[in-house]
Amino acid sequence: MEKNDYYETLGVDKNATKKDIKKAYRRLVKKYHPDKNQSPEAEDKFKEVQEAYEVLNDDQKRKAYDQYGHAGTQGFSGFGQSGGYNYGGNYEDLNDILNQFFGGFNNFGGFSGFSGSPFQKQRRKAGIRGSDVEVTLNIDFLEAVFGSEKNIVYQRKIQCDKCKGTGAKEGTSKKTCDTCQGKGVVTNVKNTFIGQIRTQSICPECNGAREIIDEPCEKCNGQGIEQVKEDFKIKIPPGIPDGVVLKFREKGNAGKNGGNSGDLYINIEVSPHEIFERRGDDIYIEQEIDVMTAILGGSIEVPTVHGDIEMKIPAGTQPNKVFKLSERGGIRFKNGGKGDQYVKIVVNIPKNLNKKQKKKLEEFKKI
Repeated sequence: MEKNDYYETLGVDKNATKKDIKKAYRRLVKKYHPDKNQSPEAEDKFKEVQEAYEVLNDDQKRKAYDQYGHAGTQGFSGFGQSGGYNYGGNYEDLNDILNQFFGGFNNFGGFSGFSGSPFQKQRRKAGIRGSDVEVTLNIDFLEAVFGSEKNIVYQRKIQCDKCKGTGAKEGTSKKTCDTCQGKGVVTNVKNTFIGQIRTQSICPECNGAREIIDEPCEKCNGQGIEQVKEDFKIKIPPGIPDGVVLKFREKGNAGKNGGNSGDLYINIEVSPHEIFERRGDDIYIEQEIDVMTAILGGSIEVPTVHGDIEMKIPAGTQPNKVFKLSERGGIRFKNGGKGDQYVKIVVNIPKNLNKKQKKKLEEFKKI
């Protein structure tokens, strides 16, 4: 089966920046996540979006795709073949964070999609789910490689502690609306030439809530919720990729009338490193050597994310030669193994030689 164009899959053009690609990816992965979208084609769409993002968000893979199409990406391995980060789960205990990626996007956006008449909509207001909260967490390159614990600080709305969420002043309570008799709607009768027509509309007194508050709580002004600063720790697993969205159930804004709280979504942004470049589980680095080491060979010290190591340079090493250091790359978040590190050799050609050096090189050239 022929694959769709990756740019078309994400809905971006070929000149799209990484920021544009990431924005499109986050929007579509929430739209097609099987936990949220129950349509038959949602799972396939979800996998297509994951695969397209994996390629277009990686400079090397994107360049190969732009030049050779899908055939240019066959040599790469990565996360796309597994269908994305569809692991499900609940963040209440944080004991198994590998099961937390994309936990499920049920009711994303703070509502579950009401349909029908105004009467049906208002009847469901008896328990309104709270809205979701979305924050961005920037983490260091090495924190993404090895994992870490981070403090998350954000604003959310919780149940008012003074009125316990009722919205009524302490010592008082809500009462049934006299206008609608607790139904949330009122019936209107209109005489027409074809007879009487009955219509229902939202109660203007209680706005469909079926109850009213005579004396509102002074702290929350009758809303039953208050805004607070939340501060808690989360575990960042080793090998977490840039662009992942973590979900924390019911860590969003409080619901109304006994409704559940919304969820918290944390967008992971990984900062680039000065010398290391990460591609999947592998690390890439450029290492300078002098001309004589390239010609005669020798040993050099090479930095890795696991510490400096000694690497042998064979005699006659050419510029841009790439050496592989097995299991010196990033931590694999699926099984805890290690990727590899690739070292690209850059030969440093001297620009300012003294007379003695030039003479020796001329003699070498003649030989």
